[in-house]
Amino acid sequence: MAAPRVTMEVGNDGVAIITLINPPVNALAIPIVAGLKDKFEEATSRDDVKAIVLTGNGGRFSGGFDINVFQKVHGAGDVSLMPDVSVELVVNLIEDCKKPIVAAVEGLALGGGLELAMGCHARIAAPKTQLGLPELTLGVIPGTQRLPRLVGLSKAIEMMLGWKLGLIDAVVTSEELLKVSRLWALDIAARRKPWIRSLHRTDKLGSLSEAREVLKLARLQAKKTAPNMPQHQACLDVIEEGIVHGGYSGVLKEAKVFKELVMLDTSRGLVHVFFAQRATSKVPNVTDIGLKPRGVRKVAVIGGGLMGSGIATAHILNNIYVVLKEVNSEYLLKGIKTIEANVRGLVTRGKLTQDKANNALKMLKGVLDYSEFKDVDMVIEAVIESVPLKQKIFSELEKACPPHCILATNTSTIDLNIVGEKTSSQDRIIGAHFFSPAHVMPLLEIVRTERTSAQVILDLMTVGKIIKKVPVVVGNCTGFAVNRAFFPYSQSARLLVSLGVDVFRIDSAIRSFGLPIGPFQLLDLAGYGVAAATSKEFDKAFPDRSFQSPLVDLLLKSGRNGKANGKGLYTYEKGSKPKPDPSVLPIIEECRRLSNIMPGGKPISVTEKEIVEMILFPVVNESCRVLEEGIVVRASDLDVASVLGMSFPSYRGGIVFWADAVGANYVYTSLKKWSQLYGNFFKPSRFLEERATKGIPLSAPVSSSSTSRARL
Repeated sequence: MAAPRVTMEVGNDGVAIITLINPPVNALAIPIVAGLKDKFEEATSRDDVKAIVLTGNGGRFSGGFDINVFQKVHGAGDVSLMPDVSVELVVNLIEDCKKPIVAAVEGLALGGGLELAMGCHARIAAPKTQLGLPELTLGVIPGTQRLPRLVGLSKAIEMMLGWKLGLIDAVVTSEELLKVSRLWALDIAARRKPWIRSLHRTDKLGSLSEAREVLKLARLQAKKTAPNMPQHQACLDVIEEGIVHGGYSGVLKEAKVFKELVMLDTSRGLVHVFFAQRATSKVPNVTDIGLKPRGVRKVAVIGGGLMGSGIATAHILNNIYVVLKEVNSEYLLKGIKTIEANVRGLVTRGKLTQDKANNALKMLKGVLDYSEFKDVDMVIEAVIESVPLKQKIFSELEKACPPHCILATNTSTIDLNIVGEKTSSQDRIIGAHFFSPAHVMPLLEIVRTERTSAQVILDLMTVGKIIKKVPVVVGNCTGFAVNRAFFPYSQSARLLVSLGVDVFRIDSAIRSFGLPIGPFQLLDLAGYGVAAATSKEFDKAFPDRSFQSPLVDLLLKSGRNGKANGKGLYTYEKGSKPKPDPSVLPIIEECRRLSNIMPGGKPISVTEKEIVEMILFPVVNESCRVLEEGIVVRASDLDVASVLGMSFPSYRGGIVFWADAVGANYVYTSLKKWSQLYGNFFKPSRFLEERATKGIPLSAPVSSSSTSRARL
């Protein structure tokens, strides 16, 4: 690959075209930023240059700052590793240039790329160009000074905290982009068009009192939506600095705050997740052996329930033809109606046009037998968690489908070897574990057995990307990676209840930590029948470390089934948030009486911090076993899976990254103490003990000799 570079060509019309070249997205790597400075200084000093056009190579303007620099800074813990020639310095150079500069924007202009465009004196864009300031998602702040001056304060805040916009001077076709930009730059030079330096503008800012009111509302909103993310409030503080004391003062504060934020744990966690997500696409002995993915054009989904209909929706939305099979016409009609409702919902929320919705629904066909399966490329079984039923279906599929067809199951817990026990096509059997709702949740857990072929894994990874999921390849065991690592999550919450801790206080502590809902609201959402069935699987697989609480059985006996029947630990009324239901308190008391584990019969006293740790440290403990057994390719895969599958807060970097930040030794000593007080459920794993006592991070690679089952 050629080195990143910046080129300049001066035309007969006196316009210098400065081009960023750093495929695939022209990221602002250090050589690019330095090259821009040199080229702008050269163009400014040359007498034959009247005006300048800045553009990107290959149909993309710039994807923004090269965040590999963040990784280096975080790794060394040294903010001085940030480059001397900053994007902001180049933007100031552009803005103060004595010759007019026009940005010719195409494809995307994100982050620092958009900052460059905003520093220019005009912006011409091709249609469908993506503009945005995604820095907050990496724990730092975007450029805060120019956008409010170009589009107004409210719009700028809306865009910084959630992307909406209108700062382009003209939209032209890709073919006309450079020609129009050249003419526009010459028109500015000849004073036929306005020469606008964005940092000097104040006409769109409104009065100081209006600005302060807008910022006050934005702060309240940020506090509500991102309570644990300091970069949102910092962004608003820097905007205010620029409005009150002027643009240059704001730019200086922005540089200082940026360097402070980049060293915080929030930025470390978010940048880790960003790179970890990229790494999931690299699977040894699958993606590195020269295989090419086969096309998957037609998929059959068996079962039109909540999961099956969601899986079918995900495929038809991305132009993959789906055959939906059910056992009778009543269930089939219900499944099709659910899919239609899923698609309509996206239209209502403005995420899909009516045309695309109509085209997607044309990709769906409902059937009651296997006659349409003769030319399918993949089948995804999504029926109830019944081993005999799944085995029967897979035996039938082997006969009904072509020999190349991928045979996938959406089981969330059952061992794949048991599912495919009665077939001879073991190399085609794979887990395609979606998370509910399947057309919305971004994770696809791809479960392979020791006999699944590399080709089948690669094909499913490719389908996953087509349907806009993040595929994470994992090994085969009860619960696979995510549900296996997180099975202690609900059990530890129930154990705390049996020890006398308030149900609603537990949920509140977990929400404050950063998960969207707590374990008991999640229990209500999943339904008690599902929770009871899943618990049985884990109790059977891991009897040495399961806590068997009577709570779910007691709730079921009292006629409750969570949100499904509107009666759970919370009450559910249309149009309002779930509210704690005080009438469950006698059931909870009965649960405590039957468990009989409160020390001296009295509730234990715990802080919010201890609640979080007593619920999440057992998850870390089980994650250690997942790592030791080689169920995931690398620790960061489990981080991605925990963020995308269990909504673990991304700014904490995922379950293993967070545990390393807390300290393996602290996790180990806490679990050891609790195991002595409350039993084996908290007993530290061998892997955790070894890493803690030797001072090795939990995320450090596992040697093949220490992997008890090297599945991956």
